[in-house]
Amino acid sequence: MSDLTDLEKKIIALLQTDIPVVKRPFLEMAEKIGITEDEFLKVLNDLNDRNMIRRFGATLKHQKSGYKANAMVAWQIPEERVEEVGPIMASFREITHCYRRNPAPGWDNNLYTMVHAGTEEECYAIVEKISKAIKEDKYSLLFSREELKKTSMKYFED
Repeated sequence: MSDLTDLEKKIIALLQTDIPVVKRPFLEMAEKIGITEDEFLKVLNDLNDRNMIRRFGATLKHQKSGYKANAMVAWQIPEERVEEVGPIMASFREITHCYRRNPAPGWDNNLYTMVHAGTEEECYAIVEKISKAIKEDKYSLLFSREELKKTSMKYFED
């Protein structure tokens, strides 16, 4: 990270914060540091080309978006089917995360999805639809009760 210019560090610091929900968020961010939107995007693309930024993602604050229930679904999927069923699960619009983990002693689950809905009953209904779509029915729903921490990495202070 020491190969970064001061401008690149400023842009990375801005990207660590909430991106404005406006038509042109990068214009607003560029104006905060006194450059044009084109300059901001040029630096951002260059950072990406140099693999200094490898991932750009959004965090859904589901409570603010109308979702009142969410559950981590822990699935027991035969290992030879993981590559087949993962994309099917991820294709459901109510799913925000889908990933594989190694099972642990006493916990045979290996595929996980995060489902968001208006109610817990709707979560169950969505998971039942997914279960039928993939023809697998060994799963557990783990409902969120309280969010204790949700933060992003901070590489530079603004």
